[in-house]
Amino acid sequence: MRISDLLKLSTDNLRRRKGRTALTVIGVVVGTCAIVVMISLGIAANKRTEETLASWSDLTQITVMGYSDSADTPALDDDMVANFKTLPHVVAVTPYYYFQNFNGNIIAGANDRYSAYAGNIVGMDPDALEPMGYELVSGEYLAGHTRTRRSIPVLVGQDFAYNFEDTRKSYSNPKRYRWKETDEFGNATNEPFFDITQAEMKLQMIIGYDDQGNPKTQDYTLDVVGVMVQDYAKSGSTGMIMSVEDMKWLEAEYKKNSDSSGGGTVIIGGMGGQSTGGYDQVYVKTDNVNTVEETEQIIQEVGYQTYSMTETRKQAQQEVLSSQLMLGGLAAISLLVAALNIANTMTMAIYERTKEIGVMKVLGCRIGKIREMFLIESGAIGFIGGVIGVLLSLLLSFVLNHLTVWLGVISGWLASIGIMWDVSSFDLGGLLSMSSYGSMGTGSQLSIIPVWLIFAALAFATVVGLLSGIAPANRAVKISALEAIRHE
Repeated sequence: MRISDLLKLSTDNLRRRKGRTALTVIGVVVGTCAIVVMISLGIAANKRTEETLASWSDLTQITVMGYSDSADTPALDDDMVANFKTLPHVVAVTPYYYFQNFNGNIIAGANDRYSAYAGNIVGMDPDALEPMGYELVSGEYLAGHTRTRRSIPVLVGQDFAYNFEDTRKSYSNPKRYRWKETDEFGNATNEPFFDITQAEMKLQMIIGYDDQGNPKTQDYTLDVVGVMVQDYAKSGSTGMIMSVEDMKWLEAEYKKNSDSSGGGTVIIGGMGGQSTGGYDQVYVKTDNVNTVEETEQIIQEVGYQTYSMTETRKQAQQEVLSSQLMLGGLAAISLLVAALNIANTMTMAIYERTKEIGVMKVLGCRIGKIREMFLIESGAIGFIGGVIGVLLSLLLSFVLNHLTVWLGVISGWLASIGIMWDVSSFDLGGLLSMSSYGSMGTGSQLSIIPVWLIFAALAFATVVGLLSGIAPANRAVKISALEAIRHE
């Protein structure tokens, strides 16, 4: 008997018992759909968690503190930064450097009209900015730009100009300040005092005071070579960045002219241990989130204290996984019931087709072919149920991802006929609070069904069908041919 004959015979047998086959398939549909939807909810929740953590900080970044509980820990200096760059999976390393006792302002405009405090200038490695994910709105990165005696290349955040004050206005005048105002889409509705890419800016260091109390200053031109995307997860992107070497040179100039003893530092609150010397903070970026823990452990073995989002991420993933396993377990129960239904259906088919089995044996049909026939039937039930279950899952996923849109439309329609309905009262256990109107971004999706999940669900449903048919198929091949022929 050829495989085509087995397929035709199995299809005919399933078609003859449409009602029983349909009810059995429905069980597989419910089980498959439940499992796929539950897993898709977990995938979406995990993705939202990753995106939320990424908005807080770079998930692939390790912050190395220049503090240690051991006096033997080496200084966090340029040599150690160079060593970090040689570690496996490390793509970029940079100090985060500024000097604490600096006194100065950034000025711009005619007659130095606009002024901003210069305390948010930091020094970083120009070669590390791009691989660390600092994006530019316009211009270029610092790499390749060099300092002159009176001009320092810098990057500024896109909203940096809103830090400036109009010094011609009194402190009590609200027009002295210009805070950024945005519309509902986050777009600025007002402009700063000047275009930061066009205006000439100067760093004005206050190096002392004369006998009358007037400040003595020393000015340096700031050459804005690029404007950064403002990202609160990227340190320094909201202010001004220059190269570490330029920052050190500026510090030396300040100390020389003001006789200040202040040194480069980063203020770190709540850190235990003692300073190792050198930099107080260094950023290390790995190639992906899965290598952060390994790299962090290597750095900790040297003796440094570190911080990353690894532990927070692992805890969040564990919570999502626990919920997903619980929901998946409940869904698996329905698929187990479906498997029992398949086994029951195939067992009943054997009793009804006992004489047919006997005739096949008498005509010389091999036992293996009889087994294959029943396995094909049970596998077909699982596959058909899996296909319908996956299609239903895709529909439910689409509904969940656009639920707030449709509820908003329904609420508007009800309002038009005089019925007021608060959509937030229909929260489905908090699902709506995790979605948003439009739901076009992955961060607002409640359900995500990747392609691999579709094929995995189809394969799983088919395998469940095959396994459910093994016992009935073995029972069929054990039936005596003579007894089967005499069976009424």
